[in-house]
Amino acid sequence: MQINELNAAYQSLGIDPKVLDYCVDIEKGLIERFYTIDKIAEFNQLKVLKAMQDNRLSDVHFAATTGYGYNDIGRDTLEKVYADVFHAEDALVRPQLISGTHALTVALSGNLRPGDEILSPVGKPYDTLEGVIGITETKGSLAEFGITYSQVDLLSEGGFDWEGIKAAVKKNTKLATIQRSKGYASRPTLSVEKIGELIRFLKELKPDIICMVDNCYGEFVETLEPTQVGADLCVGSLIKNPGGGLAPIGGYIVGKKEYVENAAYRLTAPGLGKEVGATLGLNASLFQGLFLAPQVVSGALKGAIYAANIYEKLGYLVLPNGSEDRFDIIQAVTLNSAEAVIAFCKGIQAAAPVDSYVTPEPWAMPGYQCDVIMAAGSFVQGSSIELSADAPIKPPYTVFFQGGLTWYHAKFGILMSLQKLYEKGLLKI
Repeated sequence: MQINELNAAYQSLGIDPKVLDYCVDIEKGLIERFYTIDKIAEFNQLKVLKAMQDNRLSDVHFAATTGYGYNDIGRDTLEKVYADVFHAEDALVRPQLISGTHALTVALSGNLRPGDEILSPVGKPYDTLEGVIGITETKGSLAEFGITYSQVDLLSEGGFDWEGIKAAVKKNTKLATIQRSKGYASRPTLSVEKIGELIRFLKELKPDIICMVDNCYGEFVETLEPTQVGADLCVGSLIKNPGGGLAPIGGYIVGKKEYVENAAYRLTAPGLGKEVGATLGLNASLFQGLFLAPQVVSGALKGAIYAANIYEKLGYLVLPNGSEDRFDIIQAVTLNSAEAVIAFCKGIQAAAPVDSYVTPEPWAMPGYQCDVIMAAGSFVQGSSIELSADAPIKPPYTVFFQGGLTWYHAKFGILMSLQKLYEKGLLKI
């Protein structure tokens, strides 16, 4: 196929030739980085494949269960596969875990008791966890059950405040929650290596502290996962990286058997734990999504790097920058105005396969402290491994872009975001 045919296809979808021409050389300059990403995906693909083969995955594991879900061998095998992929003792992988926030809530509630304290040594957690912990007064929060919270912010350059952490760890500090990704904060995402350093330091201070990692957006970005560097628990959502775009719902909790079991008793009921929970015919999608996840994540990573380089060249502050190593799939772009953020998100929505005709607008979304705009025309509602973008409407007006089930779709989404800004006269090319 000729290049002019490809350009004509982009133009038929609304991309101006000037936008296309601007981005051509940027893409060419990323060939070596994209090759490195492909090699990481290849390694992770083999890791997932081995776990499935070692657990003798068969089509009998795709059968549906209903009601109580006793003897669901597909569910049990899926959890063994996840445990192997993450090099963990045990796993809880369930459609009954409706989101990453829910999975984190279950892990925290199952392993904390009145009088215990949670420590966040990496600053304030993601907005939706504020109500869970009780930072924001909310019915049913952990604070209502006598569980306290303390926090040590990262240093200005993004490093750990070792002395502050040392001072914060007390006799009743039961669990340290470590958020890998930046959330809506302007801090670096943590590499698995850095997470390992932090866990070793915490364990030296208090050997029995439970170290839990919020792994959302980080799975399969590197060849290691946090459970391989000492994390006692690792938690995430199946409608992000590990679901590969096929999981219609669900979350996972992997780690030490004792702590996973505690979480299972909170998810279902004391005495029942992992023995119940029907999978309702979802097992095939959960297995196949996991199988595809390394490749899907690689496409999302390429899109994030492409976005960073395009917007950095235009003079915007981007985090990570265009040349930094990547530890999650999220790309932050500071656009400096609400109008620009809204235009960017309209571009992402217009690039979607689903609801491309819809216009996203900021609104008071539950769990957030200001209006938020979200763009996501996805096959699975809220799936942020699919092409999506969101932003709190507040200074410095930073938008967070992530996802794309394929590199080509992620690329188109970025081109369309640029197109909408260009049409509004908010940037010059």
